[in-house]
Formats: sequence, C-alpha cells, structure tokens
Amino acid sequence: MMYTLEHNGRGAMADLMILELAKARQRVKRAEVTLRRAKEMLDEDCGVGINIALCGRIRAAQRRVIEARERLTKIDPLANSNST
Repeated sequence: MMYTLEHNGRGAMADLMILELAKARQRVKRAEVTLRRAKEMLDEDCGVGINIALCGRIRAAQRRVIEARERLTKIDPLANSNST
C-alpha cells in the first residue's frame, strides 16, 4: 500500500502525530492543574488527617506530571523546552 496525501496536504501519519501531541500536551496540563489544586487545598487549614491525605495526593500528582512530561518528550523532544 502506498502512502498518499489526504485532501488537506498532510498524510494520515502527520495527522496521527498531531493528535498524539495534542493528547500529550493535554495530559501534562491536566496533571499540572491537579497538582496546583492539591497544593492550594493544602494551604487551607483543614486538619492533620486531611493534610496527610493531601500530601499523598500531591506526591501522586507530581508523579503524573513527571510521567506526562516524559511521554510528551518521547513524542516531541523539543516540547519540553516549549512547555514551560
């Protein structure tokens, strides 16, 4: 099978790459927002039990941000310098 251009001038592989990049950027942004919200909740005075749970949530969110950035970097090595 031959690789053919679609009507917009890009091939299907280019469209797939654009979609994967968009999904990866969205994943990073979502993880960063979750982390920011958890940190904001920690700043509120909710008690020790809640703060301990929030610390676990923050650590998990930090891991998700790192993993999402690594995934984006695998797709587009230049994306890491552009995303901050």
